[in-house]
Amino acid sequence: MGFAMEDPGDVLILKTNTSGTIRIFNNSGTKIPTDPGKNIASIALKALLNKLNTSQGFDMYFENKIKPGSGIGSSAASCVAAVYGANALLGNPFTPLELIPFALEGEKMASGSLHADNVAPAMLGGFVFIRSYKPLDIIPLPAPGDLRCVVVHPCIEIKTSESRSILPVNISLKSAVSQCGNVAGLISGIISSDYYLIYRSLKDEFAEPYRAGLIPGYLKLKELLQEDISCGCNISGSGPSVFVLTHNQTTLDNVVMKMKSVYSELGIEHNIYCSGISESGAKIIG
Repeated sequence: MGFAMEDPGDVLILKTNTSGTIRIFNNSGTKIPTDPGKNIASIALKALLNKLNTSQGFDMYFENKIKPGSGIGSSAASCVAAVYGANALLGNPFTPLELIPFALEGEKMASGSLHADNVAPAMLGGFVFIRSYKPLDIIPLPAPGDLRCVVVHPCIEIKTSESRSILPVNISLKSAVSQCGNVAGLISGIISSDYYLIYRSLKDEFAEPYRAGLIPGYLKLKELLQEDISCGCNISGSGPSVFVLTHNQTTLDNVVMKMKSVYSELGIEHNIYCSGISESGAKIIG
């Protein structure tokens, strides 16, 4: 599962060219590969062009870029922006849903596997549940109107591929049964706008126990938040970012204060983002 934030996000300018190649220009201030063979956005775009059997060239200008390795969907944002923009310039031969497999090709290069939990919400907006990969079955869910997200990004990098490598191959039956309950509760809470069911279902028995130790301050922050029933907390993606969901403004303000306290005490530079749930996903802004 995943959801789309209103902010931060990637901003790309795409233009067709007559060179028959993909050229990348980085104006974002964030270090990214400009070699088309190593840039995940160009890999996604190439997958789209191959499907259309066209040699159309594109220039991609990165104007704003989520920091790679932040755990808030940096690679997915780039891949989605590239294929969404190119599709529009080519006359929209594909629907947003049909664009997702192309974006996944770029995501695969970034993380080593096909996973749509970031790509699908970045493309479609709102909450998205991926029921199956074979075949790919993506189910959009309605976002409760008052739900807000707070994300703290400690300025350290954890690569998705490395974070995945520490996960166990096998899960106990007890953990699997418990986690099925959490997933069902989370989906039910989202559909019914039952905020407190959402918060108490934000538990992860598969990845969190293994990834928590990679994220400085995470367990301390979670301890500070666990007594507040009007919010839920967990690791964002593979980390190091941590997200909190709440519908209560007072709780949101307290969460921000506690995030600042934990990471200032640790002496770790950090960024905090407060955002609604984006209903639109990818969009043309100019």
